[in-house]
Amino acid sequence: MSMMPVSSLRPRADELAALREAVARVAVSRGPVLPFGVGPLDHLLAGGGLDGAGLHEVAGASASWSDDAAATLFAAGIAARFAAAPGVSALWALTRFDLYAPGLEQAGLGPDRVLYAQGRTDKELLAMCEDALRDGSLACVIAEVKAADQTATRRLQLAASEGNTPMLLYRRYRRYGQCPLGDPSLAMTRWRIGTLPSGRLASPGVGRGRGRWSVELVRQRGGPPFSLELEACDDQGRLALPAAARDRAIAAGGAARHAA
Repeated sequence: MSMMPVSSLRPRADELAALREAVARVAVSRGPVLPFGVGPLDHLLAGGGLDGAGLHEVAGASASWSDDAAATLFAAGIAARFAAAPGVSALWALTRFDLYAPGLEQAGLGPDRVLYAQGRTDKELLAMCEDALRDGSLACVIAEVKAADQTATRRLQLAASEGNTPMLLYRRYRRYGQCPLGDPSLAMTRWRIGTLPSGRLASPGVGRGRGRWSVELVRQRGGPPFSLELEACDDQGRLALPAAARDRAIAAGGAARHAA
């Protein structure tokens, strides 16, 4: 049986240079911290945003379909903003493919920005994510799991740090009424997302406006927990303050200027 020469298996110098350039481009475009662009939210976050080389966890406020969808779109919006630079993609890994691609696209994560991977078990999925994080060429990695112990989260955090790549771990409910964020974890931030009634638009007969979420930061390193009411992600993955809150901020700013 003939064997392929070892030299032919090695990447050429120009291929290595192109790979290094691609990895460097991803790292530069991603930056060390990703702000949300919402003043009160970024102000309450230690560091002013999400660490671009850390593990972040997301869960629904309940096991309901609506809260599950809100948590999924919250993660998709973050991934979309990490993958905003041309030519970079996020990886979404899961054991059961039940994602609604048009919904992800409405949150900014279109088909040109995301790759999908499927594993048989949570353990297999998490090992796959570790390899993807250490590679360093992805904009971010998202995984949906029902079980990830403290050792698994430690490994993910180390892999994210080594590959300078953010990791979003979406924890699904294993038992009804038992929040998955109750499990111990070494994540840098832990988010719980729930749906709220959307506000009515100013024009009569148009119906309701942009969806609203309860965005709760259950725990963060170096900062306190908090909860905010925000408008759902737009088609660029951006959250926003509800219109009433924006109007109050503008009014307060105007009053301050007149007082000056």
